Amino acid sequence: MSLKRSSVKTLLPVAVLLGAVGAAWAMIELRPGRISQDAQAILPVVQVWRAEPQTLRLTVETQGVVTPREEIDLIAQVGGQVQTVHPALASGGFFAANEVLVRIDPRDYDYAIAAAEAGVAEAQRVLINEKAQAEQALSDWQALGQGEAGDLALRKPQLAEAQAKLSAAQAELAKAGLNRSRCDIRAPFAGRVLNKRIGRGQFLSPGSPVARIYANDVAEIRLPIAVDDLAFLALPLTNPKNPQWPQVRLQAEIGGRSLQWPARIVRSEAALDSDNGQLFLIAQVDDPERAVATMPLFSGLFVQAQIEGITRDKLFVLPRASINNLQQVKLVNADRRLELRQVRVLRNQGGNSIVSAGLTAGERVVVSELPLAVAGMQVQIADDGDSGVLHD
Repeated sequence: MSLKRSSVKTLLPVAVLLGAVGAAWAMIELRPGRISQDAQAILPVVQVWRAEPQTLRLTVETQGVVTPREEIDLIAQVGGQVQTVHPALASGGFFAANEVLVRIDPRDYDYAIAAAEAGVAEAQRVLINEKAQAEQALSDWQALGQGEAGDLALRKPQLAEAQAKLSAAQAELAKAGLNRSRCDIRAPFAGRVLNKRIGRGQFLSPGSPVARIYANDVAEIRLPIAVDDLAFLALPLTNPKNPQWPQVRLQAEIGGRSLQWPARIVRSEAALDSDNGQLFLIAQVDDPERAVATMPLFSGLFVQAQIEGITRDKLFVLPRASINNLQQVKLVNADRRLELRQVRVLRNQGGNSIVSAGLTAGERVVVSELPLAVAGMQVQIADDGDSGVLHD
């Protein structure tokens, strides 16, 4: 019993000493300065984008497929056997304007010309003979007749008939000559061959397709434009007398390289597309085969297009991710506290949003992730050096 009392007396001072040490540690750790330091350490850190008003030239992005301005089927207008075929009449072949690509055996048409010439000569002989008889009839009437001579007596109907037959014979000769000229099937423009559909020795009927060809002087791209985007383009839709159409920059990735071609809008289609409600603009590229030295603008190529738009001032450019679905941004005020602000997004362009209202110059917009954003909460700013100026 005395041993237990002795142990308790020994442990009691130790416990008192440990309690005093713990109280001293708590007083040090929980002093006001330390609490403020820890609270500061757990504030969320955000990155900001300093809003600066800009004057921007807006662009409208769209896409389309390159097509020739003219693409036709070359058709035989007369029938006959194919006599010769131009070496360029093959897929991808080049030809000049008015160049003979196919020649049909012309002998039947030469014979028709000879027969028509004989018909003209015969009609001329008949007309000359009829004129002589008409002159003789007039002379006889003047010598023997009395009163006014009738048309039949003066052979006027016969003379008119002979004249009409001569005109018909001359028309037959002209037609025979025209058919003879159509034995040479010519290209109506300079261009290239898409595909050939005939061969030498083949018999063609009138209306038979010979080849599919296209002009390579100008390429066209049909570009769809949403109705809302029309507000960003200066289109002369109501001023056709003095049109000033915007410029276009075409771009395509070929072999890992980004190639660009300058183009221009030349017209718009007459009505909105009934399927999607869009207006199609037509862009043109002159001499597409040589538009870029290293790569021609191939027909059928899919291209992205940036159409030069109007210029607007007092616009702010923000990263698209900094604006939520309610078109709100998070601002950091002078006290480093959050403020939620409603803005008006004019449009999205690339990875940025262009804001037309709701911001003032110099305000700091939070651009980093902040899942539990509450108005009035205090934050730390990681980097206050970024300026919201859009650079091309």
